[in-house]
Amino acid sequence: MGEREYIDLLELQTRIKEGIQDAFPGRYWVKAEISSWSPRANGHCYLTLTQSRAGKPVAESRAMIWKWHYTQIVRYFEEATGQKLQAGITVLVKVQVSFSELYGISLYIEDIDAAFTLGEQALERKKAIERLTKDGYMDMQKELAIPDIPQRLAVITSKTAAGYQDFRNHLLNNPDGYAFTLDLYEATMQGEQAPDSIADALTKAQEKDYDAILILRGGGSETDLMCFDDFNLAIAIATCPVPVVTAIGHDKDVHIADMVAHESVKTPTALADLFLDALAAQDDITGRLARRITSAAMRLAGAQELRLESLDSAIHRAIRGRVAALEVQLQRSIGRITKGLTQKYSEVARLKDTAVHRIQFAAQARIGSEVSRVALKEAVITGSDPRKILGLGYVLVTGKDNKILKTVDRVAVGDRIGVRFNDGSLTAKVDEIYSDKIDNTKTNIA
Repeated sequence: MGEREYIDLLELQTRIKEGIQDAFPGRYWVKAEISSWSPRANGHCYLTLTQSRAGKPVAESRAMIWKWHYTQIVRYFEEATGQKLQAGITVLVKVQVSFSELYGISLYIEDIDAAFTLGEQALERKKAIERLTKDGYMDMQKELAIPDIPQRLAVITSKTAAGYQDFRNHLLNNPDGYAFTLDLYEATMQGEQAPDSIADALTKAQEKDYDAILILRGGGSETDLMCFDDFNLAIAIATCPVPVVTAIGHDKDVHIADMVAHESVKTPTALADLFLDALAAQDDITGRLARRITSAAMRLAGAQELRLESLDSAIHRAIRGRVAALEVQLQRSIGRITKGLTQKYSEVARLKDTAVHRIQFAAQARIGSEVSRVALKEAVITGSDPRKILGLGYVLVTGKDNKILKTVDRVAVGDRIGVRFNDGSLTAKVDEIYSDKIDNTKTNIA
């Protein structure tokens, strides 16, 4: 078997390089998405360009921007579009095709078309508007109603935004003294994170009872405000159950968020005036009603005053007639009462004399009875005098505690006892004790 002909890898790569250089001798404008972006400390930038279909990548290539092009390209793109050149952006770049025997095919980027990126964004915005209109999201917020007196407000913005401070001062320091409850929900208001941040704040604000939710963002570049054209943010606003009012950018700016919102204004002052005017309108309605009520009340009061005057005259006439009739009746009654009192006085005097005699007799009888009762009690008390009892031969016996003994149960053999006679006393020592319960046959214990 003979030796096979071959070439080494370097020669193969060299031939490929020569073929590519021959096939792509010039510069080409290429549309692609930046999928990775890696500036290096040496000034060069390495990136990856990709193309997708139906959400799947169909092409990918390494790319580089040399440092002598990098600063110029980045500055131009950011000044033209107002956004950073970074991964996730679809771009139109001018490239030179290069092949390295060591690294393979690479694309050297020499220029970028910023207008193309802006056009791509405008196209995406148009598609989003068409889809939102087709799916009915554009009119959802319009079906909601802001209360006639909107005073509970949630504001989604950055706390440090100058527009927010202007809005807050104009609303809360209004000369008419209208009161509002104003709660701030902070969110990122520009950049890639802004749509999700605003949507999250919108979800949190829905948890409380607000009359309206306000999305406030001052002016800025077109790119700064691109986040308000986000499709998902538009759906979050459209499906919010609370009316959403936007104040975004400048007078000339109209964003998708403005389109799907219940209402949109262009300045923080106009946003504050929207709610101040609502309360002023209700204040005016209340004032007109108050004036109508006052006028009606005055007319009614006038009619009632005339009626009262007429009734007053009639009452006075009736009272005078009634008083005259009562005076006649009073004179007649006075005569009858005087006669009756005279008769009654005579009867009362007779009854009084009778009662006096009866009381005197009863008192004398009661006094005699009480004297007898007192004499009887005195005899009883005198008969119960201990001295008389002792005079009959009885004695009082006290124990060692000097208390009168009424039973032998409280005395023990050997105890000393006291014996009280009518004419003196003595002490004795107990030698024996007899109990009627046990020694009932013994009667003489001496």
